[in-house]
Amino acid sequence: MHLARRLFTPLALLAVIAAVALVAPGAARSDGDPASDYLLGSDVFLPFDLKIDEADTAALKGLLANAAKKGLELKVAVIGTRYDLGAVPSLFGKPQTYAHFLAQELFYYMKRELIVVMPNGYGLYSVKGVPAADKAAIEKLTPPGDAEGATLVRAASDAVRAVAAAHGLTLSVDATGGAGSHTMRDRLLIAGGALLAAALAVSGTLIRRRLKRRDA
Repeated sequence: MHLARRLFTPLALLAVIAAVALVAPGAARSDGDPASDYLLGSDVFLPFDLKIDEADTAALKGLLANAAKKGLELKVAVIGTRYDLGAVPSLFGKPQTYAHFLAQELFYYMKRELIVVMPNGYGLYSVKGVPAADKAAIEKLTPPGDAEGATLVRAASDAVRAVAAAHGLTLSVDATGGAGSHTMRDRLLIAGGALLAAALAVSGTLIRRRLKRRDA
């Protein structure tokens, strides 16, 4: 009990906070695959570092919600830079390869068709196999061409519409599924998770060091 109190003195807590501030950005970016973590609880993964208009985000989420209501369930990963790929930056510029990789990371939860959007093109994956019509629809789309947030998110919306059309569906934006106010909350949840993981790692290291010193 006395040891625990000594370990969590104000000085130790300050050390933890300072350490977290230093390592948190790196911890977030060094994640094995950030999109695989985030897509467990969301249908959309968006780039961390790009400026994205909330209206574009709301439109994309609204389209996905409308598609789901009509029986077509999709997940979308928008990848702006190699930093969005965490520990697999070599897959940047290879949307189809990354779509397969990401789907394997989500294998036990992957019930939906996955769309990956990168500046140079698109990737599709489905556990049951991508329908030929979906693949043909995506191949007709023009690659986004740059890493601007607005361009990529709008391209993702185009891809969702194209896949839906291949299923005979015409989508509209479902306001109940695309509230722009969720954008900041989603980003805060990502950042909060990364900070918490980093804090636990740093505090665990500090405790182990204190225990080693005590036993020495």
